[in-house]
Amino acid sequence: VRGRCRARCGAGAGLRVAMPGALRTLCLAALLGALRAGGTELTLELPDSAQRCFHQELESGVKFTLDYQVISGGHYDVDCYVEDPNGKTIYQETKKQYDSFSHHTEAKGVYTFCFSNEFSTFSHKIVYFDFQVGDEPPILPDMNNRVTALTQLESACVTIHEMLKAVIDSQTHYRLREAQDRSRAEELNGRVSYWSVGETLILFAVSIGQVVLLKSFFTEKRPSSGGAGT
Repeated sequence: VRGRCRARCGAGAGLRVAMPGALRTLCLAALLGALRAGGTELTLELPDSAQRCFHQELESGVKFTLDYQVISGGHYDVDCYVEDPNGKTIYQETKKQYDSFSHHTEAKGVYTFCFSNEFSTFSHKIVYFDFQVGDEPPILPDMNNRVTALTQLESACVTIHEMLKAVIDSQTHYRLREAQDRSRAEELNGRVSYWSVGETLILFAVSIGQVVLLKSFFTEKRPSSGGAGT
């Protein structure tokens, strides 16, 4: 991150010289502090016929966002619902592979969001979700209340922050795709292995049957000695 900050903040002519070490440190600290904004990312295993719930206490008038995606298992689908402190369902979807839900809280209390795999009797699921609470704080002090234009350094830091957010989102996206593709490849490899073993057993059975059948064609049949001699 330090290298990116120096590269972007020093993109303009003479800007690297005009930005001393203390300002570089301030730029880096602001970016890291903004990137650490409140949120939870978790990957969980959801067994068949099971349900997992999570609880978060929130104030009134707070925005939260829930993003989730099924990485592996079955048809890559899961049920999801969100309840407010009064037990009212504010979001519910069935058999979704991925989705995103945003909501502004109307009441203070514990909000519950659950992932359910109860409709599946034998498929385990791996589910990733990202739960973000509140709006992202400004990376610079009093940025929303300023009446003057941003300085060149501040503009560079804002640009860096937006680019870093895009990089983080892209890394998360490709990480999920890689995990999902790896799961599918392993599942396909298992099916190919099982089919190969089955075809090998069938081949052996057919080969043994052919040998026995051919041997029966060349076996000499002796007449029975049941009749009396004359």
